[in-house]
Amino acid sequence: MRIHSSNHPWLLLAILVVLLSFSGALSSTDKEKKTSKNPKKEVTYDGTSLIINGKRELLYSGSIHYPRSTPDMWPKIIKRAKQGGLNTIQTYVFWNVHEPVQGKFNFSGRADLVKFIKLIEKNGMYVTLRPGPFIQAEWNHGGLPYWLREVPGIFFRTDNKPFKEHTERYVKVVLDKMKEEKLFASQGGPIILGQIENEYSAVERAYKEDGVNYIKWAAKLVDSMNLGIPWVMCKQNNAPDPMINACNGRHCGDTFPGPNKENKPSLWTENWTTQFRVFGDPPAQRSVEDIAYSVARFFSKNGSHVNYYMYHGGTNFGRTSAHYVTTRYYDDAPLDEFGLEREPKYGHLKHLHNALNLCKKALLWGHSRTEKPGNDTEIRYYEHPGTKVCAAFLANNNTEAAETIKFKGKEYVIPPRSISILPDCKTVVYSTAEVISQHTSRNYIKSKKANKKFDFKVFTETVPSELKGESYVPVELYGLTEDKTDYGWYTTNFKIDDNDLKKKGGKTTLRIASLGHALHVWLNGEYLGNGHGSHEEKSFVFQKQISLKVGENHLTMLGVLTGFPDSGSYLEHRYTGPRSVSILGLSSGPLDLTEKNKWGNKVGMEGEKLGIHAEKGLKKVKWQKFSGKAPGLTWYQTHFDAPESKSSVAIRMNGMGKGLIWVNGEGVGRYWMSFLSPLKMPTQVEYHIPRAFLKPKKNLLVIFEEERNVKPELIDFVIINRDTVCSYIGENYTPSVRHWIKKNDKVQAITDDVFLTANLKCSGTKKIAAVEFASFGNPNGTCGNFTLGSCNAPASKQVIEKYCLGKSECDIPVNKSTFRQDKKDSCPKVVKMLAVQVKCGRPKKN
Repeated sequence: MRIHSSNHPWLLLAILVVLLSFSGALSSTDKEKKTSKNPKKEVTYDGTSLIINGKRELLYSGSIHYPRSTPDMWPKIIKRAKQGGLNTIQTYVFWNVHEPVQGKFNFSGRADLVKFIKLIEKNGMYVTLRPGPFIQAEWNHGGLPYWLREVPGIFFRTDNKPFKEHTERYVKVVLDKMKEEKLFASQGGPIILGQIENEYSAVERAYKEDGVNYIKWAAKLVDSMNLGIPWVMCKQNNAPDPMINACNGRHCGDTFPGPNKENKPSLWTENWTTQFRVFGDPPAQRSVEDIAYSVARFFSKNGSHVNYYMYHGGTNFGRTSAHYVTTRYYDDAPLDEFGLEREPKYGHLKHLHNALNLCKKALLWGHSRTEKPGNDTEIRYYEHPGTKVCAAFLANNNTEAAETIKFKGKEYVIPPRSISILPDCKTVVYSTAEVISQHTSRNYIKSKKANKKFDFKVFTETVPSELKGESYVPVELYGLTEDKTDYGWYTTNFKIDDNDLKKKGGKTTLRIASLGHALHVWLNGEYLGNGHGSHEEKSFVFQKQISLKVGENHLTMLGVLTGFPDSGSYLEHRYTGPRSVSILGLSSGPLDLTEKNKWGNKVGMEGEKLGIHAEKGLKKVKWQKFSGKAPGLTWYQTHFDAPESKSSVAIRMNGMGKGLIWVNGEGVGRYWMSFLSPLKMPTQVEYHIPRAFLKPKKNLLVIFEEERNVKPELIDFVIINRDTVCSYIGENYTPSVRHWIKKNDKVQAITDDVFLTANLKCSGTKKIAAVEFASFGNPNGTCGNFTLGSCNAPASKQVIEKYCLGKSECDIPVNKSTFRQDKKDSCPKVVKMLAVQVKCGRPKKN
């Protein structure tokens, strides 16, 4: 209706007021949108992916555990994870870290979960939270607090009332804390996904119907809290709705049966980046080519989320590792124990994420198709009908030879056991088998400041010969120590008659059968030796010929733990320690001391009770100057200055046996140098000392050493860097994915000419100070250990120096022309590899 202004002035005024009000409301809303720091995010899902605020997402996640590094390390680790192409961080929540004493919660220091999550949020990343209650994680007791074992009538992880009551209370404390801090996506926070329980299918059958009921109860527990995020259960194919069943393993693209409902996405919660190590293990690695292949395959088969377990492993400080697990954890992850980029694992996966992002639209909205052109070859591609959106994954499963695949009228040569990614179904931008990213080698540099002559002082524990006790069997070691120490003493006395020793030609033997983990033995004050089990076989038998005396004899045993178990059913009923003790070879027959003698017990070392590992406890015992030789069960203390620079620090325990390390009262962890791998080497030599543990001068080092005749003078402090930077690239490799972008659904080069280059980059402000090796030909070896082959361009080193010396980063074209071989090639039939090794450093000041 048209309005005439002269006849209805009041109406015009009313309309003006309404418009002004509406305009004010709009500006107010706009202002709220601009000033709202954390807009609420709705997280849902369908059969393709998680949907965050109505938008499908491809999620690249990495496990980083906050207690395994120090708060001052968190910002750099998280930042490097983001720079590596991750958009999500996954972490367990450690029950025994947060509630070590029943009812007393701790969320400070390395346990400051809120601070950790807020740092992730600050970096613009998402969070997957895994509150357990059981986490495994090669962590002491699988994350369950010791006191839980003492709850009457309890059975862990089953339809058991006491366990469910304590679990519910704990889970609600953690999740309520997250809610209070507004950390869930539904509140504007970064937590988009949760996980309850952990790999439960591995134990479910042991509990039969109670196991099925428990998993339903656990699902209902978190679902009923209405936190506005989806929840997963990993390795739980029968996960009850609305839980999403997810995969753990190395090759979920082939082993995962898929979601148990069509409306659930394919999520990979643990892609193991290496094998965790236990004492006695040789080195173990998983190649980045294998990891990249597995991820590309998973995403080519409708996967939309991968989590690298671990992305940064860190350190099992103090006594936090599970039984026999080393103090260093998942060091071969993309970020090593010290938080440094382990190349090429870090860079090659970063390039993979870039390649997958170029395929994002096709993967999330396209229709998938599969072709099998040969026995070992496969084509998986996604097309969006009515558009030019297309992405393809060309796979060669032949482990020995390259295969040629014809796709959409073009031929592609695919390297052995690899996948090539074509984000437009035309252009290869990435091959899982062709590593373009740089390599690095870790260096341990002996500190000049810290390694002055150490003035060691020692205090030796007294070995008891007779302790009070009423038990007629050796007390179970987990229950004896209550996770307060690794050590438990056992003593018993027994009488021998003269007739017992008169057996002709007989040899008297002491035999001790133990369920683990290690044992030291004395008879009548004389040290007989020690024994230990392993991660695979905890039980062992200590057996030795002995000399007895007529009358009363005194047997002393020290049971030693290396952590509590972290996996399997009925954890609350696991036992360890000496179980059977007997004397063999007596005239009267075997003497069983296990059930006929009274056993005395004592928990821990005297030094532990007095706190002599810290400055305030030092004066509680009388220390002696180290004379160059000491018995076992000896405490060593000295002081040292903090190593130079700001680089990471480690202590090398050369010359030592087995024990524990503290610096300024902080537990560095367990060491075990005497348990050699099949390669006759200790599994771990260097032990990380975070800079947060150190002060500039006079740092207190305390070591408790179990074994005798060690050489503490061989211990030294080192600083760590990855200043040895390398490249190893074939002239026929695919140019880096860095050259490509997606624009208007088309893959476009960011430069006019796309060609293969080797990129070398120093960390921080360092520059390339020296070219240590260069060869364009057929060189051998790996970064830090290259050697010339039979074919080499003589100008190789000169060319690299021209491109790289004095620069923080350089790019070297990888072709014959660069190395002056386009006209004269001494080995024309050889497909050339470029191997380069440079040293990074800071320019010396005048």
